Amino acid sequence: MINNDLNNHTDDKNNSLCKLMSDAESDECCVVNESDLTQTIEDESVSYEEIAQMAKALAHPIRLQIIRYLADNKTCITNDLVSLLPLAQSTISEHLRILKNAQLIQGEIEGPRTSYCINGKRLAKFKYAVNKLG
Repeated sequence: MINNDLNNHTDDKNNSLCKLMSDAESDECCVVNESDLTQTIEDESVSYEEIAQMAKALAHPIRLQIIRYLADNKTCITNDLVSLLPLAQSTISEHLRILKNAQLIQGEIEGPRTSYCINGKRLAKFKYAVNKLG
């Protein structure tokens, strides 16, 4: 079951998101060469619009739960989330669409289903950009 602590404690949210971003940097789903990751991120500028888009996508408790689930399970299909979350399939699909539009997750079509995984490079870019703000 997805950890509901994300909804209850601000500190836990921040710690979970930081851990999530660290986990995502080495995520197997999206093949990223870790030795090149830092240099690539530093070489690529991230606009304020991109930072805002990613922050907006992560600014919903359900989407944070989806990201956490993907970090723990590497991949999933929509039905996996429907069985775990108290939401309709169409609502979960909308949350997945928002995360995908922000390029925080990727979807690969596997027959009649789409398999989703975290875009580790994009989450690492977000983490790097936010750290540069402070």
